Amino acid sequence: MCKVKLDVFSKATIFLLALIFTVGLVTSNVALSASEVPNTVKIGLVYPMSGPAAKTGSDYIAVYELARDIVNGKYPNIDLPFAKTGGLTNLKGAKIEFEVADHKGSPEVGLAETERLITDKNVVAVMGAHYSAVTKTASSAAERMKIPFLCPDSTAKSLTERGFEWFFRSGPSDATFIADTFEFISELNKSYNAGIKSVAILSEDTEFGSLVTELEKEEAKKGGYQVTLVITYPANSANVVGEVIKLKNSKPDVVLMASYTSDAILFMKTFKELGFMPKAIIGQRAGFIAPEFFTSLRTIGDYVFTTNLFALDLSKAKPMINEINGLFKKKTGSDLTGDYVRAFTGLFVMADAINRAGSTKPEDIKKALLETNITGEKLIVPWKGIRFDPKTHQNIYATGIVTQAIGGKYFTVFPQSIAAQKVTWPIPGWDKR
Repeated sequence: MCKVKLDVFSKATIFLLALIFTVGLVTSNVALSASEVPNTVKIGLVYPMSGPAAKTGSDYIAVYELARDIVNGKYPNIDLPFAKTGGLTNLKGAKIEFEVADHKGSPEVGLAETERLITDKNVVAVMGAHYSAVTKTASSAAERMKIPFLCPDSTAKSLTERGFEWFFRSGPSDATFIADTFEFISELNKSYNAGIKSVAILSEDTEFGSLVTELEKEEAKKGGYQVTLVITYPANSANVVGEVIKLKNSKPDVVLMASYTSDAILFMKTFKELGFMPKAIIGQRAGFIAPEFFTSLRTIGDYVFTTNLFALDLSKAKPMINEINGLFKKKTGSDLTGDYVRAFTGLFVMADAINRAGSTKPEDIKKALLETNITGEKLIVPWKGIRFDPKTHQNIYATGIVTQAIGGKYFTVFPQSIAAQKVTWPIPGWDKR
């Protein structure tokens, strides 16, 4: 009798334990499924928050925050993806959060900070990094750790030629901008009888400047232009008198410049001090489109050209640009520039990919980036859209423009199909301003 009771008790106990285990397993699975839909999605931003480009880095973060707020909140008057819905709809309204890292303009720091964002901050993707040399190392870390890296701004052509699986660039490369430069020079000769036959190349000595120099030499040769001088100078120079004297003596028709902010400002001031003004100065964005270029130089910066991808006059075709610029100016005191618009656009590209993935798993985000197909109507840049080449992961629709500085602002002057005004030509000398 005792044995029978024990057997019955044992079977009952086993059944009860099995039931408890099963219920616990089901409950655990339900909790796991719920946890796969996060409340927030963390993206890492790697930018220069200290050093010569600290203001630029700060404004980058500000424009990312503006784009994030539009994605996360509700902006019924802005015709952009997510603006009217509030959060990532396929992730039950999950909000985007940022983890910001300061690379200080150093490739080594950029690499280490990217690793930290991935391992310590658990970001699902990384974006950056303004300097091409830093983007190169930072994206190498992301590649090794199998995390998507979206670059909106760095332009070195080689970045998308490394065969990387996890790297994507939404903006144009230097190859596009430099082709634009020489098409514009041809247009000046054709429409303004500019008589441009020679160029001098002036570039700072980081990877950005070195690669731009090689591309400019190639395009000059193809176009039949004489290169009177090639100068590579130390980035963040304190004195450039020697370089400007060499330029003046070489007598080029046009000076092509690849300089970050402090150098672009210093060279323009030295040009004026030494009375050097060629037929045209054409910058390659970077320091030429930083807000400080005009706040520091005022009228000294007038009549300079730069390759670009944005100007506020594009608002004639897309009025929402004025509203977005107003929000940015309220936040920073500055107008939008080509740099900041690329970053703004890049955040929407990343949000779109994560939302379509319906997941924060890196592999799913990478797959969604490869399938990106955003039309130009949904962008504030003058592109046909955003679609990544399946091999290089370069946006095949990213294009550039050329702008000219007048009265402390840039105006679109090329291509003619979207030009806001005619080129001011010939450029007045320093003694006629």
